[in-house]
Amino acid sequence: MATSMMTSITPSSCSPRNQTKLAKKSSVSKSKPLPRLPVPPLHNTLAAYLQSLRATVSREQYAITESLVREFGRPGGPGEYLQMKLLEYAESQANWSNRWWLDDMYLHNHVSLPLNSNPGMVFPKQHFKDEGQRLRFAAKLISGILDYKVIIDARALPVDRVRHHKPGQPLCMEQYYRLFSSYRVPGVVKDSLVSPSSSVMPEPEHIIVVCNNQFFVLDVIVNFKRLSEQDLLSQLKRIVDLAREDPAPHTVGLLTTMGRVEWATARKKLIKASTNRDSLDMIERCIFVLCLDANMGHPPAEVGKPMDADDEPLAHQMLHGGGTSLNSGNRWFDKTMQFIIGDDGTCGLNYEHSPSEGVAVVQLVEHLLRYIDSETHKRKLTRAQSICELPCPRVLRWKLSHETIQDIETARGGMDRLVDDFDLKLLRYTKFGKGFPKSQNMSPDAFIQIALQFTYFRIYGHLTSTYESASTRRFLEGRVDNIRAATVEALEFSRSMIGDRQATELEKMDLLRAAIQRQTDICITNILGQGFDCHLLGLRELSRELGEPMPEIFTDEAYRMSNYFNLSTSQVLTKLDTFMCYGAVVPDGYGAAYNPHEDYILFAIASWKRCPTTSSEVFRDKLYKSLNDMHALCTRMSLNNNHIVK
Repeated sequence: MATSMMTSITPSSCSPRNQTKLAKKSSVSKSKPLPRLPVPPLHNTLAAYLQSLRATVSREQYAITESLVREFGRPGGPGEYLQMKLLEYAESQANWSNRWWLDDMYLHNHVSLPLNSNPGMVFPKQHFKDEGQRLRFAAKLISGILDYKVIIDARALPVDRVRHHKPGQPLCMEQYYRLFSSYRVPGVVKDSLVSPSSSVMPEPEHIIVVCNNQFFVLDVIVNFKRLSEQDLLSQLKRIVDLAREDPAPHTVGLLTTMGRVEWATARKKLIKASTNRDSLDMIERCIFVLCLDANMGHPPAEVGKPMDADDEPLAHQMLHGGGTSLNSGNRWFDKTMQFIIGDDGTCGLNYEHSPSEGVAVVQLVEHLLRYIDSETHKRKLTRAQSICELPCPRVLRWKLSHETIQDIETARGGMDRLVDDFDLKLLRYTKFGKGFPKSQNMSPDAFIQIALQFTYFRIYGHLTSTYESASTRRFLEGRVDNIRAATVEALEFSRSMIGDRQATELEKMDLLRAAIQRQTDICITNILGQGFDCHLLGLRELSRELGEPMPEIFTDEAYRMSNYFNLSTSQVLTKLDTFMCYGAVVPDGYGAAYNPHEDYILFAIASWKRCPTTSSEVFRDKLYKSLNDMHALCTRMSLNNNHIVK
């Protein structure tokens, strides 16, 4: 989930009357096309790959890999041939890495979407006195999304621009335009991502509201007019009443929690009936899904209370719904955007990750929360219609065979096991935020990344392959590459801090600065399109497509280890007191999302209970200690330096 600093969109700027103004503003970028993602020099990639292994593989393994890399990259060798073919391929593509990257990261990944792939995001908890207040909030949220979608449909979002390293350079905006109406279709071989640019269907004019495990079609445009918030409120009340009167006998939404191959097989059986095909079509083509959740028994929110460990249940609700006895069936996990509102004030979202990175989602969320809190939502874009003038929301019907009912029950058991296995801990670290590293002339993100490496070393006595997304949006259709945080410099700093390596305070400080500088340099290399992960992936997949023998560099154990991420991390910057969370990507690993504010940092640490060697609680506690130790070291050295100066 790559993040970036960008232009904010105020609620008023999203009104239809400002559409033309924004279109003119965005036309500047259209006249100057973004550069294409470069293909890095082969020798640079191979050198960076070897360097990335030094801190994570044994000397014996490194020697084997070094020999394979040398053979791959020799003059006239397989690497030189594949590089030439890749350069030719890149000439004909808007972005040479996207197809392979998307397949490798998502569409060929057969694990279930909840917890394994879809992130969740928690919004500040609301205070609903009754059901009417909740539905009014939901109506405002729908209206705010439609407000934002006006600009997306016009492709008129103000262009994000770089703030550091060539400031002012425009960034690719394509991820924003896939937020609505995209959909991931399960496949036996691989999934398919259906998005507006690849659809021949007309623009959707409805959303899907899920309530009591039932799916309702809510038309948000009627007679060519967008419904007012009062109209939306009336329709939502109808939906809630209908859902109470006619409970769903089977929880069809649970099918989307299955492994992708299992869901693809179940889907083929499901769509044999035309009734089911029609219902699926309405879900797949909707703008977004709104989940009205049942109460999960969370403790009541305190007014003005910041998010902390007590909010872990809220994160569980956004990630998986709490199990099949609660809200896990009140979802459709294949849809790109699912907004969730509980009757106890919990709210947030769950999103399918393949169309966009977190940066686009965060900007949408910040717009929505500003919109809801502002006076904008009080303006009526259309007059409130009489309830009898509005078509009644339609519940989707399902004709379920015995086989499909069995599939739903299989999904039920699998989802509950997944939920029971999930281990999530939050840390609201308040001793300092991003302001402190900046005061030390250090990158806040690099500082946190080194703290995560230090923490892993503190627990296991070694470093591990680490993923941190780096945005490549400076380039046309850019997504991400990987910042490799497990460096020799991070290892040496970690060793010095726990006594494996004898070092003075000054030496420790020098090692910390070296580790942070190395992390910063790798980050810059990646965002400038010179990362090695996507490059090696492209060479590997091109070799397969050309029918060439697979080079040994890609069958080597070190390559497998390099792409097995025991530590998957992501900085998700938001200005509001919200946070994003996701699961570990391997059975014996950790997911670590973090949101650094000026004076505090929110962490969400995830792992799997079934693994005897991981513990989110242990990682959280050791991370707290690592941050304290790094802060203390910097503070002591600053005091010493001040004393020397005096």
